[in-house]
Parts: sequence; C-alpha cells; structure tokens
Amino acid sequence: MESVTTVPPEEGLFERTAALTEELSALRGWSEENRRLHDDAVDALTREGVLHMRRPARLGGYESSTRTMIEVLSTLASADGSVAWNASAWTIGAWMVGMFPDHVQDEVFADDRSRVCVVLSPTATATETEDGLVVDGRWSFLSGALHSTWQVVLTMAPAPDGTQWPVAGLVPISDLEIVDDWHTTGLVGTGSVTSVARGVHVPWERTLPMAAIMGNQYRSEANRDSALFNQPMLATGASGFIGVVLGLARAAQADFFARLPGRKITFTDYTAQAEAPITHFQVAEALLKLDEAEYHGYKMADMLEGKGAAGEPWKLEDRVRYRASFGRMAQLAKESVDILADASGGSSIYSTVAIQRIQRDVTALSKHALMHPNTNFELFGRVMCGLEANTMYL
Repeated sequence: MESVTTVPPEEGLFERTAALTEELSALRGWSEENRRLHDDAVDALTREGVLHMRRPARLGGYESSTRTMIEVLSTLASADGSVAWNASAWTIGAWMVGMFPDHVQDEVFADDRSRVCVVLSPTATATETEDGLVVDGRWSFLSGALHSTWQVVLTMAPAPDGTQWPVAGLVPISDLEIVDDWHTTGLVGTGSVTSVARGVHVPWERTLPMAAIMGNQYRSEANRDSALFNQPMLATGASGFIGVVLGLARAAQADFFARLPGRKITFTDYTAQAEAPITHFQVAEALLKLDEAEYHGYKMADMLEGKGAAGEPWKLEDRVRYRASFGRMAQLAKESVDILADASGGSSIYSTVAIQRIQRDVTALSKHALMHPNTNFELFGRVMCGLEANTMYL
C-alpha cells in the first residue's frame, strides 16, 4: 500500500523551517511551563515536512541527507531546544520503522501525522507466545511520547540459544500507560515522560532483534537498496542530535552578542563590556570551541554519508571513533555555551533571557548516554588499546 501524502516536497524545507522560528519561539514559554510541546508546535513540524526527513521515500518521506538534518534541526534549536530535540527523536523513530517489514511500515505511516518515539534501553522483559511476545516493563526519558502514535520498545526476550537478548518491537502508544514524571531543569518542554507496558502483546511481524538491527540485517524488502536504510543504526540515530547541539551553541552566541551593546561590567570602571580584555578572551575561546564542535559534527556527517555512498563497511575503529567525535562535539559545544553564559552577567538569570535556558538544555544534552564525553572517550581509548568494546551500542 502506497501512502498518499499532503506534505510538501523536500525542496524548500530550509526556508519553511526558518519561517517557523518566530511561531515556535512564541510557543516556547507555554511548552516550558507545561513540560511538553504545544500542540501547535507539533502541528507546524508535521505540516512543513520536518518529520518526514527520515521516512522511506516510497511512503512520502524525503530520506534526507545528514547535512540536511543538521541544518534543519539547528534552525529549530535556535528557536527552541525542546522542539529540535523532539524533532530529532521522531526522525530516529521514523528511520527505525523503515527496518521493519514493508507492510508494517505501511500500517505505521498510513497517516501522515504518525509519529514514532523510541528509547534504546531494554528496561522490560518479554515472554514468548505462539504469535509474538508479551511485554512488561517501563521506559523513561521517552521524548515525544505525548504526541506520538507508536513507540519502538526495547525488551529482553528469549533468544534462540535459550539466553536473553534485546528485541525491538513496535507498539501503538495507546497500548501503553503514560506516567507524567518529567520534572527537570533542562529540555523541559520535551515532555520526555515514562511509558509502561503491562502484558502488551507484540506480534512477531512487529519485532526485530537488536543484534539484527546493529548488523544491518533488516526485514524490509523495499528499503533494501536505500543508502539511508543501510547505514549503521547508532551512527544514524546519533546524527539526528548533531544539529540540536550545534544549534543551541549557535543560539547562545547570537543571544550573547545581541545583549552585548550597552552592557557594562558592574562594580568596575568598564562602562562597556565589549571594551574589556576579559570579554575578548571569553568571546575568542567560546567561538573557537564552537568552531571545533562544528568540525566534529560535520566530520561525523561526512563519515556517515561518505561510507554510505561508497558502500564501505564500518569497522570497529570507525564506530568507536564516531562515538568519540560525538562526545567531543557535545563537550566543546557545552564549554562554548558555559563561557558565554558566565560572561552574561547577573541579569541573564531572568527567565526571559535566552542564554539561561540554552545553558540548561545543553547541560541536559551532555548527560545523554550516547553523547556523554567521558563514556565515549573511555570506549574509544579502550578499543584503541586493544581491548574489546564493553557495549553493544556501536
């Protein structure tokens, strides 16, 4: 079954996204106060095709390049980090659906408004039945759940050899309970709540072992020759976060320079902060760190696209180096934001000043398990020292 889409084509996506920033900025306060995205913000993303970037082309999607993803999500982050983060999470969910059997994809994407949330922690257990799995468990940090129609769940299930292994399953969000526990200091508007499964049945056709996903052994025939759907899962998923991180760091820079004219340094003789040597050092350091973060971000994008175009396999060193670049990008972007936030003075703690929110969002992002600098650096270093990787998330 082919989807009939009313979403505009990918051409013009940059311009449409840029045109959304004023609307999204106006909704930001409501989203932060209510700890979830405003419905109008989600409708705008859907209407303009932002959430189609990683849907299969045969179902109306764009199969956008990584660089397109970075620029679109960076633009969204300049208006609201929570909007950009949820948009990136939904693109990951859409891409993961593309690995399931084609008729399952047809079911999920029959409605252009379908959105798929995903958490990659196997915090559930499953028992086998004749026609599928019965799942019990819960998943936290579930970004986009409050506006999603499906969830990719991850559960420990019986493996063919009698042990347990992680299996991904597609579940209608209506089959799950939602726990409103999202009370945080950063990315407040994402509504990244917890979902709970109590005896939820998942048919075999909607299941896929993580070992198959990590090994690019998918169940889709239609997407088998697509370069996008032959990329490594973790690197492809992580690529959606690059634009969010860089966009927030760019937004911090824009906010700092917008407030700089006319600002003084209180309790000093500097009547203009821009004339103080300390400001020059702070600005130089922050801007150079952002340049370096962008280097790593675009290096990741080029690595993903380049290997895909050449049909090159990903070696273990490639995968851990990608993770290391991811951690370094997050580290440098956060340091850049922190420098500018420290240089923004006492008045920056007002909730109406953007840089305090940006700093909170970047701090939250830097704690994400896939981009946490120390975690990624240790992984990279241990593999380069000849030890086995101590994770399946590669």
